[in-house]
Amino acid sequence: MVTSKGTTLMQNDDVNMLDRIESRPQTLRLIALDRVRDAILEGRISPGERLVERNLAERLGVSRSVIREVIRNLESEGLVEGTPSGPRLGIITIDQAEQIYDIRIQLESSAVAACARVATEVTVSALKSALADIAAAHEQRSAIGALKATTCFYEIIFRTGGHLIAWEIVQRLNSRISQLRAMTLSVVGRQAAGLKRLAGMVDLIERQDASGAAAACQKHVREAAKIACDKLREVEVTAL
Repeated sequence: MVTSKGTTLMQNDDVNMLDRIESRPQTLRLIALDRVRDAILEGRISPGERLVERNLAERLGVSRSVIREVIRNLESEGLVEGTPSGPRLGIITIDQAEQIYDIRIQLESSAVAACARVATEVTVSALKSALADIAAAHEQRSAIGALKATTCFYEIIFRTGGHLIAWEIVQRLNSRISQLRAMTLSVVGRQAAGLKRLAGMVDLIERQDASGAAAACQKHVREAAKIACDKLREVEVTAL
């Protein structure tokens, strides 16, 4: 349903793609959080869409108190924002996207260079395994699988390079990074091109070419930034 302000209210039918939680483990809140976050990253919940506690609770088979905790977590991740009419999925602006990509360029290129300087056969093997997981997720058309495998890929790089504080910063931004990453991967040809860029970075890391790996990383992120910002501009124009 579209309101007079152009925003979309979530109806019961809109959340039919969310899988009901049948078990009741102690980590119920975390499971519900993962389900809703995945729905956001897969685009099943649209930017600006209102998150209705009752609808989400009924669809997931959990209490509204669990959903309230989930929404609080998503607010802390920057995915959801509180409004007078209730929580809504946040809309990433072009300025915010540019800032996120600027942070990525600085932190990731530095971590990649540090990783290249100390990389071992074990490191390279782990990175190639992560690349294989990304490729497999693309083959299976699993956006969430690809995003999780990509996060694993970068975690190996940051931890190998000893950039643990930087990785903590990236993790705080990870939900919004994944949201932008999902947007860029939806562009035709980007999956193959992005995977090729990551494989090139691994080759340079294997050769312990720190400056080359850092430069390749910067180029990869800048390409992603352009795609994401172009997509956001399209959304802005459509909304006018």
